[in-house]
Order: sequence, then C-alpha cells, then structure tokens
Amino acid sequence: MTDSITQHVSSRGIAYHKRVEGEVLRAYRCPGGRWTVGSGLTAASGVIRPHAGMVITADEADRLLRLALAKTYEPRVARVLGQAPPHAFDGASSFDFNTGAIHRASWVGRYFARDWPGVRARLALWNKGGGRVLPGLERRRREEADIIIDNRWPEDLAIDPRPAVDPDATFAIFVLSMSGAEIRNVREALRDLGFEPGNAPGRVLRTTVTEFQTAYGLTVDGLIGRATLSTLQREIDARRKARRTGIGAAGGGAATGVNEAGPQEAITMWIGIGLLTAALIAAAWLAWHYRDLIAARVAAGRPRLAAWLRSF
Repeated sequence: MTDSITQHVSSRGIAYHKRVEGEVLRAYRCPGGRWTVGSGLTAASGVIRPHAGMVITADEADRLLRLALAKTYEPRVARVLGQAPPHAFDGASSFDFNTGAIHRASWVGRYFARDWPGVRARLALWNKGGGRVLPGLERRRREEADIIIDNRWPEDLAIDPRPAVDPDATFAIFVLSMSGAEIRNVREALRDLGFEPGNAPGRVLRTTVTEFQTAYGLTVDGLIGRATLSTLQREIDARRKARRTGIGAAGGGAATGVNEAGPQEAITMWIGIGLLTAALIAAAWLAWHYRDLIAARVAAGRPRLAAWLRSF
C-alpha cells in the first residue's frame, strides 16, 4: 500500500460512475447548493470550477471525470486497497467518489479479512444524505458491494450511457436508474409543484419535464437526470425549510409598548422580538441559499432579476 501503486478505473467502472452520478453538460446546483457539472464534479474536484451558465461538451465531461479520478480518487483507493482486482478497485472508487471516506470506512478492514457479509453490512451503513436514509444510496451501496465482492454489475449498465433523445416521445426518459418508489416520489413532487406528470404509472410526460426545466433554467431536453432531480429536491427542501421558519408566529408580542408593560409583559415582548429577528434572519438565509428557485418564480415578469439571481 504505497503511493507508487498506479491503477485506474476500468471502462466499465467509468460507465457505472456515469450511471449513478449522471452526466450533465450545463452547470446546475446540487441539493446542497454547490455548482456542479459533468458527472458530479464540483469545485472540490480540483479539475474545474463550475459556475452559472457554464456549458461543456460530452467529450470534456468525460475528460474531466477521468482527470478527477486520476488526481484524487484513484491514488487514494490504491493507497488503501493496494493492488486490488479491477472490479474491486472500480467499486471502491465509486464509493470514495461519493463519500470521500475510503481511508476511514470500516468495510475496508472486513475486505482484507475476506469477511464478505461484513463488507456488505458495513457498506450499507453509508446510506444517508442530509441526515436521512436515501433509497438511491441504499441501492448504490448494494451495487458497489456486488461489484467489489462478486464482480457482478447492474444488468442495465451500458458502456455508453447517453440516451438517444426522441423529440416526439410522449414520456420523459429517466437517465439515472431509479426504483418504482423513487419514480412515484418524483411524480408526486412534480404534481405538488403544479407540474402534472400524467396518469401513466411509472412514467412522466415529456412535456411536463420540459416545462419544469424551462421554468428552472435547466437544459430543456425532456430527460430526467441529475440536474432535474437535484433542482426538484432543492425545491422540496426549500419549501420544507420555509414552513419551519414560521415568520408570522413570532410577531404578536411586539405590539405592546415598553412604557406600559410590566416586567413579565416586557420579557414576553423581547422574546417575541428575538424570535421575529431570528425568523427574519432565517428567511434571509433561505432566500439567498435558494435564490435560483426564486429566479424561477420571477422569470416571467422580471427576467433581468431572474438572470441576476442565477448569475452567481
């Protein structure tokens, strides 16, 4: 396990990476608000600094992914695993790209002990995002375990995962592999936002997806990929956090005059003011953090403001 070990993700490993990360050619904000482009590349990748309006080619996205793997992830996986079988190296690289944690993951010790049930069990622990268990991460960890242990890959994995786009298709294409439950969640989220997905179970109308993409300043292609799903998740998160802010709940005590209030009333008033101030600060933070979503709401009437909000 030395720094001199050189090993690279295989072509099949690259295809799997694109399958789970997607490949987006126009920069978008991930659910956490970071500008992202290509196959999950943020400024932390060290190979590109995505920004509003950035567009790259498919060839550039492929080059940048391989460069990021070679610069950061492949050396780190090689230092931890040593000269591993190619399939194990591919699966471990997928895990490290997603978590950045192979150097401290407990499943690695189970791997060297050839404790395959232990590898699966401990990989499965890495299934949370934002404090919540995410079905997509649960599935990814199962697939990575299959790849690492058994050299077993998803049956629908294609070496060139870019889908052909039919502009006359009735239904949108899901670029990323998704379970039935996840597709139902997408349909419900779109409907909650006022975008009718249609009546076909497990499908979403292509026109609905293009309307959503147009409204949120995304590439309008009718494909349900990483950018569309991330933007949908950001909208859901923003609404949930806005409901928790409760700006209107703290204002009642502020109407009492200080000179007329007794000690108890004065305390109540200042608590009310403090809560209102905290709520306003929280609201301001939400507005800044989700300014891209605000841009979608004002774009029709105030396009210049929308362009400014999307510019940084």
